[in-house]
Amino acid sequence: MASPPEEEETRAPTKYVLITGGVVSGLGKGVTASSVGVVLKSCGLRVTCIKIDPYLNTDAGTMSPFEHGEVFVLDDGGEVDLDLGNYERFLDVTLTRENNITTGKIYQSVIEKERKGDYLGKTVQVVPHVTDEIKHWIQSVSSVPVDGQTCPADVCVIELGGTVGDIESMPFIEALRQLSFSLGKDNFCLIHVSLVPVLGVVGEQKTKPTQHSVRELRALGLTPDLLACRSAQPLIGSVKEKLSQFCHVPVENILNIHDVPNIWHVPLILRNQKAHEAIIKQLNLARSAGPPELLDWTQMAESYDNLSNSVKIALVGKYTNLTDSYLSVVKALLHASVACSLKPSIQWVAASDLEDATAATAPDAHSKAWETLKGSSCILIPGGFGDRGISGMILAAKYARENKVPYLGICLGMQISVIEMSRHVLGLGDADSEEFNTDTPDRVVMYMPEVSKTHMGNTMRLGCRRTFFRKEDCLTSKLYGSPPHVDERHRHRYEVNPAFVPELENAGLQFVGCDESGNRMEIVELQDHPFYIGVQFHPEFKSRPRRPSPPFTGLMLAATERMRTHTNIPNGGAGASE
Repeated sequence: MASPPEEEETRAPTKYVLITGGVVSGLGKGVTASSVGVVLKSCGLRVTCIKIDPYLNTDAGTMSPFEHGEVFVLDDGGEVDLDLGNYERFLDVTLTRENNITTGKIYQSVIEKERKGDYLGKTVQVVPHVTDEIKHWIQSVSSVPVDGQTCPADVCVIELGGTVGDIESMPFIEALRQLSFSLGKDNFCLIHVSLVPVLGVVGEQKTKPTQHSVRELRALGLTPDLLACRSAQPLIGSVKEKLSQFCHVPVENILNIHDVPNIWHVPLILRNQKAHEAIIKQLNLARSAGPPELLDWTQMAESYDNLSNSVKIALVGKYTNLTDSYLSVVKALLHASVACSLKPSIQWVAASDLEDATAATAPDAHSKAWETLKGSSCILIPGGFGDRGISGMILAAKYARENKVPYLGICLGMQISVIEMSRHVLGLGDADSEEFNTDTPDRVVMYMPEVSKTHMGNTMRLGCRRTFFRKEDCLTSKLYGSPPHVDERHRHRYEVNPAFVPELENAGLQFVGCDESGNRMEIVELQDHPFYIGVQFHPEFKSRPRRPSPPFTGLMLAATERMRTHTNIPNGGAGASE
């Protein structure tokens, strides 16, 4: 765990804002935590974030996208929960793997200490040893600055994953109860996110689920200072009064986060309901905080709502049934589209539906997939693992190449472009990746020699790595502003086989970026094509609302030009909302 920097003697201790959730999961605790951070930051406070995930996995690296959404990758190589991506995008900070606490990490640390004899022969128990480890971890991580400054943040926003009452989160609840008691009321603020549903038959906003959720939280020793009530429509006054009466929370501390056109409105909702004043008062930060400055954020949220032109983007992937599997890609497309004054209309295409086999088993799905692909202004193939849908991705890359449709391949998407060119241009019919066919004579994509073949967790090439441009005048370099190199985040086990690079370049697929060794290919571009780029890294992880990722911006600009020159391609519909 990283060591905290030395603190100045006059500096106040870090304060804590805990976000818990009740009634059901999936209420948007991550967006709420991020938005609270934005509002506090707009008041001049420095903010850091911690996400607690009560599962036993050490990290999110080995979890299926269908199980838990995307795996977000940090600069230090940490494979973490997607909520940390929200924190980074909203707050424009750079977090570390330590900012994601899991039960697996805590127990691993406790067991290592027990094996070393750190507990002096005592019986190691959940209380106090596990709870003490949780408290130590929180206080250590919260002391590490994440915004480029040298001293700790003013406020640490902690999101507790899951729902109050889950058995796996009990040690964390107890540790947080102890922490709040030891810190005192001036240093700890609890915001409980709950649901206020409307029953279709009655049509009335019901408070009973929230009442029960708060009662359970209080029974565990934690009392909320604020309620953040999720609802489809704004809460009526009498509902707030009822919640105040039965949950022991002042009416002015009951926040309502109702459905909005896009999540950029959530910090504005909190600001309008004076959430910052309630939190600052609770934490006794009035001397350090000023009025919220959210003009730029307001312009960003409203500019998205006012966009009328949209662009159809065919996202050809393996996990399209759960869009959270590609959350950072979706956000990066949003950032780039808004920068180009466009609304992204993402057309989800299941890669397997494009395959010839699907034409026989599910002809309607096959026909619809191809119709969607051909009706889009650009094609994006994101990362993924396993051989399902690979044939469909290769067909999509072939269509983009032959029809000069703007194409962006990310990680696996870059490898797909190499396989497609090898098969259909070089004539290597057996060309494949070692991931999909270990016996192929033409391994154009191979296993990286330094990567473990026996352990899956934290064994890939991970984190921020430097990519050097081999050709200064290439399109990708121009998109980045013509620097000698770029630093982007990676997550892969396989790489382009350097033995095939000269032959592919002679065929027109230029490898314009590589690592420091010069042998590991990082960026490809296709000659005589308006926009056909593949990158081994994941540029989506460093995209920000006001600093969109250059490859995504380039894709949107190329799609705009294609819409202008190909009048038979319609604009998208209502666009993709946040």
